[in-house]
Amino acid sequence: MASISIQHLVKKYGDGFPAVNDVSIDIADGEFMILVGPSGCGKSTLLRMIVGLEDISSGDLKIGDRRVNDLAPRDRNLAMVFQNYALYPHLTVYENIAFPLRLAKKDNAEVDKLVKEAAATLELEEHLQRKPGNLSGGQRQRVAMGRAIVRQADAFLFDEPLSNLDAKLRGQMRTEISRLQKKLGITTVYVTHDQTEAMTLGDRVAVLKRGILQQLATPRELYDNPGNLFVAGFIGSPPMNFLPVEVDGTSAKLPFGSVELPADKAQKVAGRGLLIAGIRPEHFEDASLTDGSGGSTFQAKVDVVEWLGNETYAYIPFEAPPEVAKQLHQLEKDLDGEAMRTQLVITLDGASRIKEGETAEISVDASKMHFFDPATGENLTVDPANAGQIPGAAVPA
Repeated sequence: MASISIQHLVKKYGDGFPAVNDVSIDIADGEFMILVGPSGCGKSTLLRMIVGLEDISSGDLKIGDRRVNDLAPRDRNLAMVFQNYALYPHLTVYENIAFPLRLAKKDNAEVDKLVKEAAATLELEEHLQRKPGNLSGGQRQRVAMGRAIVRQADAFLFDEPLSNLDAKLRGQMRTEISRLQKKLGITTVYVTHDQTEAMTLGDRVAVLKRGILQQLATPRELYDNPGNLFVAGFIGSPPMNFLPVEVDGTSAKLPFGSVELPADKAQKVAGRGLLIAGIRPEHFEDASLTDGSGGSTFQAKVDVVEWLGNETYAYIPFEAPPEVAKQLHQLEKDLDGEAMRTQLVITLDGASRIKEGETAEISVDASKMHFFDPATGENLTVDPANAGQIPGAAVPA
């Protein structure tokens, strides 16, 4: 096992486009690091640079205490698990797992021992004589992981390993990968575009946008303290709501009315004019189900209601001024999303009786609200002491 140090890594292609642009990440020995972002953000390119499948244009890459910029992939002692499994269809499960050991010319006794240990860890013992074509998608991915385990590598690298599986199987394999990594205690770098995988698997998460690191933090820090509009919009499902807002004293004027802010939060954005307010769907509630002490209330006409049993989603459309609408449109493009309505999505308790078309009284916890600069996307109310690393931001004292 080993730590991985990425310092100012850059990857430029022939046309000069930086697919990875000055990324610095220190991955501790045994840490589970997630690289996440929309398609084209550079996460897979960065992973391929670590393993040696892409040349490094500039910067330093160290595995343990070795600088490996110029080492061939086979000399880096890393094990990679691909999206498409990359199994040999004519070989049995046993021989697929044993393949890297055969290449290394290990004796048969050691091969047998290591393959059977990996098979036991992954619950593949009864499948060792089958071929990949006779396995389920989840079993094939476990075979690919078994091949990585027997290499006794310094680190595991996963490139979107669950994207070919259906939703239920993805959930099961997510749990298996998490258990396996904790059991082996091996340094792991995992690429995904699925923010659910990022939030549930990683010790820390690196959020990338167009080759640039946006924020590096724990899942909770990213969720509670996004450094900018992009991170706030990417992390969370349903995503954070973004609304035009003007703050006057401790009053935040939203499209539906005014809500009262904590004094310290209001002070951070005093005199800033028109801003973008960000608030997560779960920080709203049907006012009829609260005791009135949880925050401000407003009235709004509900357009659509989706009842899911334990919770209810309500949708409330609103109009946004041009400068806010422009920033939200750009955010949708950055997040690979389709053009969406400007609407508030709120998560209510399943006991709520709010109906479509009626005007409802909604409670909002304004202390959980974030405020973003429409021009830069910067989170003006971030708590830097609990936000991990935000490149370019001031380091907390």
